[in-house]
Formats: sequence, structure tokens, C-alpha cells
Amino acid sequence: MRSWSWRQILAISVLTIGVPGGLLRASEMSSPPGVPSASMRLSRIAFGSCAVEDQPQPIWTSILAADPRLFLFIGDNIYGDTEDMAEMRDKYRQLAAIPQFRRFRARVPILATWDDHDFGLNDGGAEFAAKGASQKEFLDFWGIPANSPRRQREGVYHAAIFGPAGSRVQVILLDTRYHRSPLRPRPQGSSGEGRYVPDDTPGKTMLGEAQWQWLAEQLRQPAELRLIASSIQVVAEDHGWEKWMNLPLERARLFALLRETKASGVIFLSGDRHLAELSMMDGGVGYPIYDLTASGLNNASHRWRPYEVNRHRVGTMNQGDNFGLVTIDWGAKDPVISMQIRDLDGEIIIQRKIVLSLLQPLARQSTG
Repeated sequence: MRSWSWRQILAISVLTIGVPGGLLRASEMSSPPGVPSASMRLSRIAFGSCAVEDQPQPIWTSILAADPRLFLFIGDNIYGDTEDMAEMRDKYRQLAAIPQFRRFRARVPILATWDDHDFGLNDGGAEFAAKGASQKEFLDFWGIPANSPRRQREGVYHAAIFGPAGSRVQVILLDTRYHRSPLRPRPQGSSGEGRYVPDDTPGKTMLGEAQWQWLAEQLRQPAELRLIASSIQVVAEDHGWEKWMNLPLERARLFALLRETKASGVIFLSGDRHLAELSMMDGGVGYPIYDLTASGLNNASHRWRPYEVNRHRVGTMNQGDNFGLVTIDWGAKDPVISMQIRDLDGEIIIQRKIVLSLLQPLARQSTG
């Protein structure tokens, strides 16, 4: 009788869950990618968000052509929006049955977190009554093993480190839904863009205390580059839609934690906004804070619209489906990181190249 490693079992479960009949074609099951080895040096990581499951998703062909070694699905992976878990499962099945996604999933490892729509409630947070049941459906669909810590805790957050010393990439997937406190609605009749205004009420939380403590532990782990996936934007602060700045004390806590842990190499990856952009600010951590937003895979705005206000924007793609790609040239003396947004055809629309040494706490030194 053939014995199977846990990676093989996980890979096959990832490929079969949610597919009508429970099976893919043999040609798509021949080389399941499994989970990347912890020793694998990652040089190409793609990510994206906002994928409507009952609409075509041709962009997966372009993402596959970009040759990523890992894909991060960072929220609104389906538009569940329900407390009925049978309906939620059916929507996951619709995603799994999309031909381009099936081919992609058979070839590229995927790590996922959620945003509001796959959580189950538009703009939802801790108040969502079915969040526990929704977490189970999420973990089942993504093939998370029964003994994973993600099965034991409240929330889908996760972290992993890939590569040998000197070229380690830490991937941190935050859960900005399960514990998030209610947001403050914009007062009726007030001016401004979006539904919400900042709320600095003490005690309100974005992550919940257990996840905050977990994040502190992760940031103390040694790594050269840290990709932190937040389903909502971290840097943008002017628009009135969902973002970390709706709870300004929590964003300040996030930046303070980066300082306290002396975490170097941080780049934030975000989604949600149905547009793509690169934002950058001085968060007081000793190096620039970049936030690369990719949204959506098939649900971006397809018409021209006025730009959302964002004082920190340094690049934008205001319409058209898109995905993000981070590449690292580990062979350079000072490794070169390229932060990219690509369109439906895989063409580069936004690109910013930086050297890894820029993302060090001492990068901004006085030369006077």
C-alpha cells in the first residue's frame, strides 16, 4: 500500500475540494504543487483579491504566465455574503469549477486569507453571527489540515517563512474581520467620500488581542523580507471606505509594533478597493512603508472614475482587472525588489524597484 506525505495529502485535498464530483481531470492532478518547502527561495510572489465566482476569470492565464512560485489570495476570494453555509459552499464550488482557476490551482501553491465578502457580511466584523461556521468553510475549501493551528483559533490568520538564511521571505496573512470592532458611520449629510469616518475610541480593535500578540511573535522571527497581507489598505487614509485608518489607534499600534520589534523588510499587500495602486508613507519605523494594492481579479472598476483621494499614492491603475507581483533578485549584491501591478493581459502598469537595504530601520540616516 502506498504511503503519502502530509504535503501530498494536502495538495490533493486542495485540488479536489469544491469541484463538482470532487475530482479534477487526471491531467490536472498529475503534479499537485502542495505547500512550498520552507527551504524554497522565493523570487516571484503574485497576489490578488476580489473575484466574483459566477463570472469568468480569464486573468488566471496571465498570472500563470508571470511564473509565480506562490500566490496569495488576500480577500473577497468569493462573494459569499450569507449566513447560510450551504450557499457559501456552493459559491466555493463555483470558484473551483472555473477552468482557468482550476488549471492555476493545479500548478501554483496558494495561501489565502479573507475579506468581508468571503467572511460572509459586507463590511462585517466581530458582530457577524456565522463567523465561526464561515471559518470552517474557508479552511475546508483551502485544504487546511485538521491539526493546523488555524483550526484551533478564532480567525484565519497565518504566517510562514520560506528560504535559507540571507534570502528568507516571511508571509503574514492578517485577519481584519473576525475580531474587528464596529466602524463609525459618516454622519448623515456630512461631506466626504465613503461610508466611514475615523474612530479613535480606546479599546476598539482591528485584529483582536490574541492576533496582536501572535503578530508580535511573528515579527520577531528572523527574515530578510516580510510581505504582510492585509485585506484592507494600511497606508491610504483619506477616502471614507474600509481601511486601517478608520481605527487610527490601531494603525498607530501597527506601526509602533514594527518599531518595537525592529522588523525590517516589511511591504504591505492589500486589496478591497476595486482598483490598483501603490502607496508609500513615513510610518515612523525608520524606513518607507509601502502598500501595494491589487483589486480585483475580475471585479475592478471597468469604467473611468474620479481618483479616490490618497495623499500617499505614488502609482495608480484606476480601472481594469489586475493582479500584483513581487519579484526579488537575490543574486544582486543588494537584492532588488520589484513591486508590480499587472493588467488582464499581464502587462506591467505600475512598477517600483527598490533595494532591500532601503527597508532597514537605519535606512533613513542623516547625511549632514
